Amino acid sequence: MAESIGEKLRLARETRGIALRDISEQTRISMRYLEAIEADDYRRLPGGIFNRSFIRAYAKFIGYDEDQAIDEYARTLRERGESDEDSSPKPYKSMVYTENNRSPVMTLVLALVILTVLSLCVWAGLHFYQRRVAPKTRSGTGQRFAPRGPDANGFLLIPDFCQTQEGEHELIA
Repeated sequence: MAESIGEKLRLARETRGIALRDISEQTRISMRYLEAIEADDYRRLPGGIFNRSFIRAYAKFIGYDEDQAIDEYARTLRERGESDEDSSPKPYKSMVYTENNRSPVMTLVLALVILTVLSLCVWAGLHFYQRRVAPKTRSGTGQRFAPRGPDANGFLLIPDFCQTQEGEHELIA
């Protein structure tokens, strides 16, 4: 049997003194793919047009005739009784759980529960903010006042209102 394309590419590379790592770095083709090409193990490659592109880039980098490399690749596959489709990528099974065994009604109920919980959290946060952080206002006047400076113990003094005998409110400082 004549030399395969992988053997020819490897010999041409070695004759020129080019390291496989150099080809990998310059062409951005994984070392394992380049090793698979040299070993004529095309099942380790992604398949289809990628195999041809990898072989073409490898051949170009080492100064081998690209078209001849592709022709020899196709011939090698024919001799083995394979086709480009045989070396195409295997169906990829996601490792992420994607099956949906939940009914649409259950999904809707779950979405509503989550939305309700989130809404309650937002409402509670706003309520807390209004009671603790927002400035106090005088009853009926809408006038705001700021707390005075700290007392001897370091606490902020907040003015208070007390009701006078006539029913009016008086600000106690």
